[in-house]
Amino acid sequence: MSHQYCTFVLDGHLFGVPVASVQEVLKQQEVTPVPLASREVSGLINLRGQIVTTIDLRARLGLSAREAGSSSVSVVVRAADGGPVSLVVDQIGDVLEAEESLLEPPPDTVPHEVRELVMGICKLDDRLMLLLDTERAVTVTELVA
Repeated sequence: MSHQYCTFVLDGHLFGVPVASVQEVLKQQEVTPVPLASREVSGLINLRGQIVTTIDLRARLGLSAREAGSSSVSVVVRAADGGPVSLVVDQIGDVLEAEESLLEPPPDTVPHEVRELVMGICKLDDRLMLLLDTERAVTVTELVA
């Protein structure tokens, strides 16, 4: 059995999320900051009248910050409660189909912050695709005091 993944690049790494969880992909959006929000929360965007939380996946995964002025893309995914959440990524990739037999658990060499949010890895011909657990990625509980 095969699954389709919407792929994106983050700090040079290829990530994938199940196509079924993706609502849409947006160009860089105007983000309104949220005071006292967790460092992973970039802010809020207005998506055709609906207020959507925006999460910076680089911060969420413990990766280096995006260079000032560099472009980004928002992958809007549906959370378990049905509401959309925007994940800010560096660039969008293709939709890839991967056989279930190619999926493996993340190796111990993957940093702890990343391993917590990754369901597994998929070995492609030329690189690895990290499969992001969208539910864990959109769940932010830490608040800045």
